[in-house]
Amino acid sequence: MLTREQAIEAVNAVTAQYSSYHVAVRDVMVKDRQVSLTILTASDELKSSLEGALREALAQAGAETVHCRFRPLEAAAQAEPAAAGAKADGPVKGHGTGLQTPLLDPRSGVQFIAIASGKGGVGKSTVTVNLATALARKGKRVGIIDADIYGFSVPDMMGIEERPAVESDRIIPIERFGVQVMSMGFFVEDNSPVVWRGPMLGKMLRNFFAEVEWGELDYLLLDLPPGTGDVALDVHQIIPQSKEIIVTTPHATAAFVAARAGAMAVKTNHDIIGVVENMSYYQNKNGEVEYVFGRDGGARLAETLHVDLLAQIPLGQPDNHPLEPDFSPSVYKSDTEIGRLYDELADQVIHKTAQ
Repeated sequence: MLTREQAIEAVNAVTAQYSSYHVAVRDVMVKDRQVSLTILTASDELKSSLEGALREALAQAGAETVHCRFRPLEAAAQAEPAAAGAKADGPVKGHGTGLQTPLLDPRSGVQFIAIASGKGGVGKSTVTVNLATALARKGKRVGIIDADIYGFSVPDMMGIEERPAVESDRIIPIERFGVQVMSMGFFVEDNSPVVWRGPMLGKMLRNFFAEVEWGELDYLLLDLPPGTGDVALDVHQIIPQSKEIIVTTPHATAAFVAARAGAMAVKTNHDIIGVVENMSYYQNKNGEVEYVFGRDGGARLAETLHVDLLAQIPLGQPDNHPLEPDFSPSVYKSDTEIGRLYDELADQVIHKTAQ
């Protein structure tokens, strides 16, 4: 079994060969023979040979996979004051400015997708967890940040009962259905309420990016709180390259309120992938379709925002039994009607984020 000390020893043997250059390695993490590390260098020309040498040395030490994150040495030197609150040029609109981590580096290749809604109760978190699991079924490496810090629900919806481990001062997210999960729900006892003001919420959100060992991801989904408050604003500042999906029900008022979340994305220069209409209809035992919350709210919202209506998800209970080893209250299986709709939604998201 490869230990972190053995990995660091192998890394040091490589960096010693580059002693005449400005090279540093930090954040070395080892889990199940998977190694991730951050490489700081002032020279782009070194990256290829340095990465190759590190991969070879770590493979000889027993690593099966190696993930190397490169950061400019200058940016790394500036990261600490920025994380402590240094302000960028222009007005500061939230608590999320200045955060620099390898995860947020545009070169990381991670697609950030914020799932937003104008109001609560429209099934935004249900859409988040099922889109994430559908993407994982497609072979994508997926993570979720449950950024709805007052109304966290993702761990319970996915049937997660354990708490994250901490290794070398880094938090290891919980993996469920192939999705890595981080939530405020892991850090409170007995479903206690979170009584925090905006700056504390922003700090916790920053920690989810800076102090969690996410490893390699293709997609990171953020379950935003409803509305356009502090946390949503922080997310828009922390991840300027994120995209957004707006969730609504068919009800005219829900769609009207959801347009505000869409307007916020537009004002902060975030691309809206499209609209998901949840609770679109209910099919009774006789096969008759009933439009419990009205019709066409999602289509009208998509038209207002000049985006596509990605999916219309009906009302339905997941057919999951508590005695199943992978039981979850809210994740639809891929062989069910609603599960197939989420698979189709995942296909659309993959297509749109590849453009």
